Amino acid sequence: MKNFNYEIWIITLWLTCVLVSCERFVEIDTPIHKLDKETVFSNDETAISAINGIYNELVNSTFSGGWNSSVTVLAGMSADILQPIRTTHSIFGPFNENEISSSESPDASANLNLWSSAYNIIYMANSILEGIENSNRITEETKKTVEGQAHFIRAFTYFYLANLYGDVPLILTTDYRRNAIAKRIPIDLILDQVKTDLDISMNLLNEVEDYKNLERTNVNRFVVIAFYARVSLFLKEWSKAEELSTKVINQTGKYEILDDLNTVFLANSKEAIWQISPIGSNGGGTQTMEGSIFIIHPTLPFISSIKLKDDFVSNINSNDKRLTYWIGYHNRVESYYPHKYKDRNSINNITEYSMVLRLAEQYLIRAEARTKLNNLSGAIKDINVIRKRAGLLLISDTKSELSKSELMDYIMYERKYELFSEWGHRWLDLKRTERASQVLKSIKPLWQDTDLFYPIPEEERIKNPNLTQNDGY
Repeated sequence: MKNFNYEIWIITLWLTCVLVSCERFVEIDTPIHKLDKETVFSNDETAISAINGIYNELVNSTFSGGWNSSVTVLAGMSADILQPIRTTHSIFGPFNENEISSSESPDASANLNLWSSAYNIIYMANSILEGIENSNRITEETKKTVEGQAHFIRAFTYFYLANLYGDVPLILTTDYRRNAIAKRIPIDLILDQVKTDLDISMNLLNEVEDYKNLERTNVNRFVVIAFYARVSLFLKEWSKAEELSTKVINQTGKYEILDDLNTVFLANSKEAIWQISPIGSNGGGTQTMEGSIFIIHPTLPFISSIKLKDDFVSNINSNDKRLTYWIGYHNRVESYYPHKYKDRNSINNITEYSMVLRLAEQYLIRAEARTKLNNLSGAIKDINVIRKRAGLLLISDTKSELSKSELMDYIMYERKYELFSEWGHRWLDLKRTERASQVLKSIKPLWQDTDLFYPIPEEERIKNPNLTQNDGY
């Protein structure tokens, strides 16, 4: 036990060093994390602790934690989903207006935090992959499991960086000298690396189908398959997207569409494919950060800052159960808010985990892929699964024949109202389907086509002269 405690202390020290050294990956002075790598990966327990450290960082990271500078919030502002309660809000206003500054402003700081925290996650994954590669003291089973999860988390993070910023540096090492001068590379090459990491992860986790301790917070084979289905959809690889989403949908003993909308976002719900636990968050609470930031305070609404856009709410079908169960209303500020998470503030009362991947998205992925493959009847069946749960008329009950274009409109509606306030789905959907200008120009007076990507943070460009800027900034 004494030995094990020492090694846990070492892993904690190592993770702290990694986070400090990659806070701004372009200004790392010394590779201090390398001092402990041999000790950190000296046995199975410490290697597992290292990958658990990344999971813990996901809940605390600006990028993934669900708080005010997360993908979920900022991308929701950039689309037609969220807006600030106060129009003068210094962080959210520019994202809502798609007029983000690259330097010296609160929104620029939010953008920098989003960027740098994503690279922190990547840096941690790289460090684990290097440690695993250089260790001969870990069993083969543990090596495969830890390495597979690290490859997935790196792929997951790069997917968002590419979709938010376009061309970005591809950092695959902990070598601070190389990282400090890394250039941006084309988005297509970034997404190629995402696919490579997912292929490796899927191969390494091929036999890992179960969740550890029944907690849906670790990456297993089906988490990788589900995310790969999304990536394939974005890359317009329709057959692969259909094939992969079908593999997940067919796991009926593991995943199901829950009829009760109030149970979907509970911890370890059967609709969840991958969740992030709030345990260990810097705030000390046991509620999700999404619950904290989205639910308008019941008695002190002036301390809340986010609401749903009025048009988003007014355009939802009045019979849609999602209007009743997933959208709240606060009388004092006359504002609607996302209410998928019900717990705003709690200590030692864990009821919900942050949802990252869930089964409903897989049906929508397959519906879109089938539409593109001219399997319209199959696509309608998939869409109807989501509409039935929402209490809406099935498409077959309202339309006898649909064109591909009309069916895509149904899919985009369902994606908008099913996946709102989750990981920026709507913002990414508008961009990948080339609908962003069409949809946003009419509601955002300052919209320009160059707003499709966020600016590269100026602070990073000052430190690394090889970083070019996106058009329009």
